[in-house]
Amino acid sequence: MAKIGFIGTGLMGQGMVTNLLKAGHQVQVWNRTKEKALSLVEKGAIWTTSAQACSQDVDYVITIVGYPKDVEEVYFGTQGIFAGVSANTVLIDMTTTSPALATKIYSTAKDRGLQALDAPVSGGQAGAQSGQLAIMVGGEEEVFQKVLPILEALGTNIVYEGPAGSGQHTKMANQIAIAGALAGVCEALYYAKQTGLDPEKTYQTIRTGAAGSFQMEAFMPKIIAQDFDATFYMKHFIKDLTIASEESQQRNFKLEIMEAIRQECQQVQAMGYGDQGTQALYHYYQA
Repeated sequence: MAKIGFIGTGLMGQGMVTNLLKAGHQVQVWNRTKEKALSLVEKGAIWTTSAQACSQDVDYVITIVGYPKDVEEVYFGTQGIFAGVSANTVLIDMTTTSPALATKIYSTAKDRGLQALDAPVSGGQAGAQSGQLAIMVGGEEEVFQKVLPILEALGTNIVYEGPAGSGQHTKMANQIAIAGALAGVCEALYYAKQTGLDPEKTYQTIRTGAAGSFQMEAFMPKIIAQDFDATFYMKHFIKDLTIASEESQQRNFKLEIMEAIRQECQQVQAMGYGDQGTQALYHYYQA
């Protein structure tokens, strides 16, 4: 049994903490909104009063928060992780954030006698609940092997990607691939409706052929049913695509399809749908 501090008990964190508890680990939690952690306390998690307190006297600290600015605050703030964490603790940031920030956390940790990994995930709320996340890990391979038994309570496809920041770069590739597939699903459905086809019949026809995809299975039925509830927020998807855009610009190469879809997503957010799921991209075509 390991002692784990877990920071961030939102859509993803709820299922992840539950699975760590089921695996027999002792988990103490902190979230900016305490109410979002109370159901986990009922399951056996221990509430703490700050990121600093959550990081004390544990073997591992896991974070999964919203934006890079939240990661900065959680790690480097006056009541953050680096203000309270004990030596030899392993820090695992599972937020999707910038590779540069992942490298900064790694370097700061190393200077303080700590170990750090960037380990963003894919699979959404369903994957978090079922313990079937894909986990992309950057950092030192020796540390990855040490942490692997903990990660196995959270995911089934757990891959060491390379040095610090490599997990985040892999997640950017993941989000770029999702962007194109999601837009294809939305455009196909919009085309079907505009040409007078039955949307459900179209879905059932094309889902088993070469057009079938995870995005189609996950979201075309929801769009048909006008279900735009989030298992992964549109606003967070925009954040991820913006990081990918910045990384490509820094390296002077173009991702034209991703950029077009990012702009479409931003328009959807401007329409007031940022707190809906990524399938809310369909609103762009209906506008």
